Amino acid sequence: MGISGKGFIKEMTVNERINALRELMEKEGMNAYLVNSFDPHRSEYTAPRFKAREFMSGFTGSAGTLLVTYDTALLWTDGRYFLQAGEELKGTEITLMKQGEKGVPDIEKYISENIWGILGADGSTVSCKFLEKLKKAAPLLEYKLDKDLVAEIWTDRPLPEHTPVWVLSEEYTGESAADKLKRLREKLDGSTLVLSSLDEIAWLFNIRASDVAYNPVVLSYALILPDHGEIFLDGAAFDDDILKYFGSLGVRIYPYENNAFVKRLKDPELREGLKKVTADPDTVNAVIMAVLEERAEELKKETSPIISFKAEKNPTECENIRKAHITDGVAVTKMIYFLKNADSDTIRSMDELSAARRLDEFRQQGEGYLYQSFEPISAYGEHGAIVHYSADEKTNKKLDTEGFILLDTGGQYMSGTTDITRTVALGELSIEEKQAYTAVLKGNLRLAAAVFKKGCTGLNLDILARAPLWEKGLDYNHGTGHGVGFCLNVHEGPQGIRMRDTSPAPFAEGMLTSDEPGVYLEGKFGIRLENLMLCVPAREGFLKFETVTLVPFDRSAILPEEMTAEDRALLDAYHQRVFEEISPFLTKDEREWLRKETAPIDQ
Repeated sequence: MGISGKGFIKEMTVNERINALRELMEKEGMNAYLVNSFDPHRSEYTAPRFKAREFMSGFTGSAGTLLVTYDTALLWTDGRYFLQAGEELKGTEITLMKQGEKGVPDIEKYISENIWGILGADGSTVSCKFLEKLKKAAPLLEYKLDKDLVAEIWTDRPLPEHTPVWVLSEEYTGESAADKLKRLREKLDGSTLVLSSLDEIAWLFNIRASDVAYNPVVLSYALILPDHGEIFLDGAAFDDDILKYFGSLGVRIYPYENNAFVKRLKDPELREGLKKVTADPDTVNAVIMAVLEERAEELKKETSPIISFKAEKNPTECENIRKAHITDGVAVTKMIYFLKNADSDTIRSMDELSAARRLDEFRQQGEGYLYQSFEPISAYGEHGAIVHYSADEKTNKKLDTEGFILLDTGGQYMSGTTDITRTVALGELSIEEKQAYTAVLKGNLRLAAAVFKKGCTGLNLDILARAPLWEKGLDYNHGTGHGVGFCLNVHEGPQGIRMRDTSPAPFAEGMLTSDEPGVYLEGKFGIRLENLMLCVPAREGFLKFETVTLVPFDRSAILPEEMTAEDRALLDAYHQRVFEEISPFLTKDEREWLRKETAPIDQ
């Protein structure tokens, strides 16, 4: 997804946009202005209308915060995007602030030490939790959060996108919306829950749409009151069947547009329902929270119960996830077969974008496939070292019969969400490339084989994936694993596997999590190997992982002599599963190739 409003961008450079923002700041009496990456729902992927930070900075990564003062412009982002941001910010006055790097203060600390007077922002894109951290760090600052100054510069800003809403049936979800509402109300114990997180709303009501690219969610807000529910949708997004569906759930429909949700919260008619309120400070934006602080008699700022409900997949969802990964595994395996068996002229006729399109064509042949679950990463050669590289017409690199292509892709299926990375050798590899690949593979296998006590978090397990790399003086600057939704967001909490985490959540049965160690050598190559794993019971009091992604690793890139006997046994067992599950859906030639690729590694 590129920046919308292309015509306006051609008329103004990034520096000109920043100067235009400064003029508006001066009129409003603001000393600094914050532009973050979020929409009013705190979504990870945002619709084109809400890409304000991308519009102002030119940086297209999914995470980043821009701070503009009269004499500086700074952009914070994390290790996934250091190389990408460095490239995209060239020629602008914006200074890249590399989060987590030595000597780089976090944004709250920087503001507390360098900003005085009034800090402005569009409060609908600022979470309550972030604002509270900011106020604690800089208590003397004044905050003006009612002005969206970017909107005054972005004159051809797109309108919100509202696509048809549809219901995901119980054969996939395993639980009706009525039962979910009952379970939620029991947990809330008489409190009204305020919801603005799109994936939570979609999960709760078993509804899906395509209002945000890659995430099958609906632009919406919701209130779950003790005696009824309210959902705020665009009128063009639903038909009579959806109207009846919500009616059967005791849910009233209100308009989404023109701050209708905020107006409803201020409605005297709702006073009784707001006596006791629960709102998640991680997802509810500052504008909504300010109204709740004024209107609610008792306000609990705590994590939404839906977060854990949604993360812990039920048996029906788990079985569907396994089916989705067989379908997806067939598609990705066919793609690897194609790359491995195409002649040199065919390979050289391809580029990063066409490789991604070819893989999506294989996915489109699968049952229940909707669309991609995120913007595909198709990175050849040195582009693989850019962790979240995204090829476009300008950067698109031709393939050749040497080195690696890194393919990090996923699909949205009716039966689940997939996310897989395979790094594939297109020709002869150097010893350095093979050693790095083997180390990443060992990390992937060892993490997947973990058996751990209940109560453990990703902090306890991260070392399993990194240890083989650390032994070689290598590491990667991103998390090892993230939660994955069910026909929903490809990234979801509360669990994660990271080296550093301020609020880790314990693993629980039914959680779907990625396993994706990597190596990135700038200017040379990048390697990432990613599978998804379900958390399942082990022995009493212990849990383990079941790898659901079923695609072979690249045999030609592995150095068996650098693997322990246990590593090789883990690889052989995984490859045996791949062959058994995937081969029935392949052609004869593909099946014979897969048989060789998945044979015991010592042979």
